[in-house]
Amino acid sequence: MELKTMLYEKESGIGIITFNRPKVLNAISPDTLDELIYLMSEIESDDEVKCVIITGGSRAFAAGADIAYMAKVDPVECERVMAKFHQAFDSVANLSKPVIAAIAGLAFGGGCELALACDIRIAAEGTKLGFPEVNLGIFPAAGGTQRLTRLVGIGWAKDMIMTGDPIDAETAFKIGLVTRVVKPEDLMDEAKKLAMKLAAKAPITTRVAKQCLNNSISTDIASGLAFEQKAVAFLFSTEDAKEGLNAFIEKRKANFKGR
Repeated sequence: MELKTMLYEKESGIGIITFNRPKVLNAISPDTLDELIYLMSEIESDDEVKCVIITGGSRAFAAGADIAYMAKVDPVECERVMAKFHQAFDSVANLSKPVIAAIAGLAFGGGCELALACDIRIAAEGTKLGFPEVNLGIFPAAGGTQRLTRLVGIGWAKDMIMTGDPIDAETAFKIGLVTRVVKPEDLMDEAKKLAMKLAAKAPITTRVAKQCLNNSISTDIASGLAFEQKAVAFLFSTEDAKEGLNAFIEKRKANFKGR
């Protein structure tokens, strides 16, 4: 697929996706969603890529859905478009590899919802995050009412979604929406450092741990613990688990091979 709304490059085992619609602050169009689904499929099958960074440059991570487009859709088309949003963001959330959102400038509406689908969120100082949809007579329906609640709790989710007021990076850190706040000029360096750290872990372990963590927000604890038990037992069949345990005993660095 020819990419029209984003850029993709690989660097030392890290896949870097950059939104590339600067004139509209990286507003998310149907083309963007198709390209995101395509890239997640490609990355899933690319053994060279161990971790992914999604970013949008210094001005905006993504300003949300393309309002000029959304203003023209009817209810049937709206449901189709939102299903595509869910498919695209689910493809990020369910990728077997870690995904980091490197956020600068602003992340509003669908842009913030995409960040929620990532595993770890890093924000630059001065970043604004929010869900202004209520001011347009709608609400964040690309996962916002579900993922935000699970991440920051019902109180902050209601505050952000029902007021439409943005929050700054420091507030986002305090409520757990992001886990790191860095200087703007350090954002990509810090994201790459974290990506390299994650990429050095045993990939099978990372995949299975992510599955367990994702399950934890949608299953009861008994079911989650049962899945966790079976998952860790499976890991003991891998070469990487044996390598990691033996490396610890032998006081050396583990050499994980993804087997």
